[in-house]
Amino acid sequence: MSEDMSGFSKRPNLEPEDFYYSPEGYIVFTEKYHLKRGYCCKSGCKHCPYGFNKKTGQINKKS
Repeated sequence: MSEDMSGFSKRPNLEPEDFYYSPEGYIVFTEKYHLKRGYCCKSGCKHCPYGFNKKTGQINKKS
């Protein structure tokens, strides 16, 4: 069975300005990527343009 049923193989087409690699080797999405995606995932992303506060669970719109 060569078909991947996990859904993880369906990666979006990422452009170089959409992410960078952290020193630990993780992919870090940029603010530009989050804006292109169009919504807040509420994961407390480092470059969240929507102002999500992971401690309070609230989205505080940035001005």
